[in-house]
Order: sequence, then C-alpha cells, then structure tokens
Amino acid sequence: MNKENLNVAIVGATGAVGTKILEKLLERNFPAKSIKLLASKRSAGIEIAAGGQTYIVEETVPESFKGVDIAFFSAGGSISQKFANEAVKHGAVVIDNTSAFRMDENIPLVVPEVNPQTLKDHSGIIANPNCSTIQMVAALQPIKEKFGINRIIVSTYQAVSGAGAEAIDELDQQSTQFQERANIKAELLPSASAERHYPIAFNAIPQIDMFDESGYTLEELKMMNETKKIFGDEQMAVTATCVRLPVVTGHSESVYIETNDENATVDDIRSAMEKAPGIVVQDDPSAQLYPMPLFAEGKDEVFVGRIRKDPKQPGGFHMWIVSDNLLKGAALNSVQIAEELIK
Repeated sequence: MNKENLNVAIVGATGAVGTKILEKLLERNFPAKSIKLLASKRSAGIEIAAGGQTYIVEETVPESFKGVDIAFFSAGGSISQKFANEAVKHGAVVIDNTSAFRMDENIPLVVPEVNPQTLKDHSGIIANPNCSTIQMVAALQPIKEKFGINRIIVSTYQAVSGAGAEAIDELDQQSTQFQERANIKAELLPSASAERHYPIAFNAIPQIDMFDESGYTLEELKMMNETKKIFGDEQMAVTATCVRLPVVTGHSESVYIETNDENATVDDIRSAMEKAPGIVVQDDPSAQLYPMPLFAEGKDEVFVGRIRKDPKQPGGFHMWIVSDNLLKGAALNSVQIAEELIK
C-alpha cells in the first residue's frame, strides 16, 4: 500500500454515514489519490458534490475494488457480508461500519484512542464499533488507564439518525401529525422487523433492535460485548439499557462506573478526562454547563459532564456523555482508523 497516494472506496456512499465519511476524508486531507463512491444499482449515476469536486456513484460489484487500497463499508451488514471479502481479495483493507464482523475474534474492533495496537493483527478487515459504544469507551479510557474500571452501567438516549434517514423522515412526519392531531403512522421503530411499531415523536421507546431470550435487546448486547472486547477485559461487568428519543442527531448516555481506586475523587476523574484526546469536559452545574445533543451535532468531540461521586459506593461515579453519532460514532472513527493504519 502506497501510504501517500491511496485509492479509496466508500460503499454505501449515498447514506448518512457514507456522505459523512467522504466529508471527513476531504476535511482532514486524507492522502487519497482517488475516491470511488459505491452504492446499490438504483443509486448508480447519482452525482455528489463535495470539496469542490463532483463524484459519480457507481454500482457495487466485486470488480469495483480492483486497485482499491482502503474500502469503507457503511451499507448494512448484508452488503458487508457479500462484498467485504471480495474487496480483501482485490488487495483492499476494509474498514467496516456494520455489525457484520465486530464480534469475530479474528477481526480487530477499534477505537483509535483506546486500542490502536490491535490494528497490527488485522487480516484485511477492521471493524468499527457501534456508535453508542464508541463514545462511551473513548470517554472512559483515560479513567480506565489511571484508576481501572470493574463495572459499567449505562442507559442510552439515542437519536433517530442511528436508525437511518427513513427514521428521521418518520419523526418529521409524526411531529406534523401530532400537531394536527391526525392518526400518527409508525412503520419503522423500534425495529423495522418488529411485529409492532410505535411513534417516536414526543415519545421515548425503551427498545432498539430486537430482544433476545435474555430480555436484552441486540443493541444492548452490542454495547455490553463490544465494550469488553475493546477494553480487552471479558470479566468487566457491563450492563446497558438503550432507549430511542425524538432527537435527530446526537446520542446521550447516563453512565455509572465503579473504579478500582476507592480514593479517586471527582477532580481526579475530571482531570484525567480533560487531558484525553477528543474529549471535552463540560461540567459546571453552577453555570448550567453540561453536554446536550443539539449542541454536539456537527462536532467531532465526545462531550462529558454531570460528573459526580456515588453517595454510597466507594470508587463509584456517575456522568453524562454526548456525541454526534454520525461522526465520532461512525464516520469520523472510521477515518481515524484509516489514519492510524497508515501511520
């Protein structure tokens, strides 16, 4: 791989994450000699303007990856299953933004601020974690490094953009229907494959994806299992409850942790996070300063606030973590993986 003049492909280039990947590659001056945009057959021929250039979307076929050095995948797990290995056969390194390969023990699951060393062990495919997992582990890594963490309990408040552009459209439509007191139509959430669908406008749905026999949803299990894999600690106690809110972009998380150091203070925790790359601490209750998804939209950083000690549990702390789920939660982390890869 020529690290100065790379041929790049983006699979799922017309989707919300695909367009952000292109935006971040251009914004961060990624050393790409060419960028090929790939999507489904019905999207072939679409023109996308970015960075003063016009790109024409092509249909994704196995031959699309000939000569490609790095291929970003964000078109859904089934497409990754179908084409990722084809890309590898043609010599490309795949950075996959779906759940297709995340828990494969032979494929690294990477957040560059947390476990960049695992990139050395890739065999052509690198997995990008779930959006809600990325922001949490990025924020907690400096605490884990300094004090150790043995337990995490997280409740997420996730934006509809995490379910795709159609979910954003449905929120818009339902908001109008609610104001007009019309019959509210719900066809997508909590999961397109679910038997029942509920309105997201002016609502909170405590289900993201389908339930398994344990009573947890697949989204919750992703957070629990991915966190352990990224931190390299299968014994860590991690529990998640994932909720969908009528927010367009930006996931929020209420996170409780138990550190191994019972003498750690709020100032210690805050100081560790303030020094970490990509983390912005917004934590001043007296000035009502705390992170909110509306103000995190379009920003690369992970924002942390409401840091406080548990009143009963030594070494226990609570905090509020917010980030743009389409950026650090998806596109930006993928591009950062590529940047780390070519260092």
